Amino acid sequence: MMLRLSLIALLLCSLVALPARAAEYPERPITIVVPFPAGGPSDTTARIVGQKFGEILKTTVVTDNRPGATGAIGAILVKQAPPDGYTLMVASIGVYAINQSLFKNLKYDPLTDFDLLSLLVRTPNVLVASPNFPANSVAELIAYLKANPNKVTFASSGAGSSDQLTAALFWQKTGTQGVHVPYKGGAPAINDLMGGHANVSFQNLGAVAQQIKSGKLKALAIASAKRSSVLPDVPTLAEAGVPDLEVYSWQAAAAPKGLPADIRAKIEHALIEACKSPDVKARFEGMGFEIVGNTGAEFTAFLSQEAARWKTVIEKGNIVVE
Repeated sequence: MMLRLSLIALLLCSLVALPARAAEYPERPITIVVPFPAGGPSDTTARIVGQKFGEILKTTVVTDNRPGATGAIGAILVKQAPPDGYTLMVASIGVYAINQSLFKNLKYDPLTDFDLLSLLVRTPNVLVASPNFPANSVAELIAYLKANPNKVTFASSGAGSSDQLTAALFWQKTGTQGVHVPYKGGAPAINDLMGGHANVSFQNLGAVAQQIKSGKLKALAIASAKRSSVLPDVPTLAEAGVPDLEVYSWQAAAAPKGLPADIRAKIEHALIEACKSPDVKARFEGMGFEIVGNTGAEFTAFLSQEAARWKTVIEKGNIVVE
């Protein structure tokens, strides 16, 4: 009888303790690791969402930039952190959906080494050209590429970046070929485009909207399902004659694999609430970003499709990063 009572008492204590853990979380500051330098889209997303996320959870949120190896250094750091909810990661499409198909010895697997929490925001890529480039439309660009094979330079923010892969997909869809010119980040690529030192590029809308509006770059098409309210006069690629080429640069949140279910649920809920709060939504939309704020399950399903898509593009284009 005493043994039975002791077991019942232990069971009751364990049941009481489970909700208490979630209720107590967080008890200290939360760190969001960004595997890129400060100032880029991942960093901006982490800071804007992180501030509201901290307000919701009533705690301090610290952004920790750990750049290097195309995002792999920061991703490995998060992979190795304790799965207690105090270390999160906000990173881009490259870290989650592209790196594993580009690098043979990648030390992390985005689909198995992390608890995927939410796809936070996205922004479509825009096909832009230098102001003095002869083509003023997608049709003119395709004709120019065919008349001048391997002469038109396509600037990108780096080898293996989503802008390089969007260009590769564009070439595959249109039967053309350009010259890929990688830069060390989006800013120098955009600067050379504005200066006429590079011809065209696929850049995310959030990075080039102001340059387009000011006439420093000309937009030929946008890689989204419908026109953007930020650039309502710019046609989609489908409208311009290149269907099935929708590409978004996106930012998402994850944690080390193995979060307790109750803490994971609390984090997911707070991230979604942060993304969809009116002030956060307004800030992102002003920069050309769309709010997504989906669940971890929805993000996981999306990532499986996205990773498979870019693997096909990389293999077909024989894209290799040393």
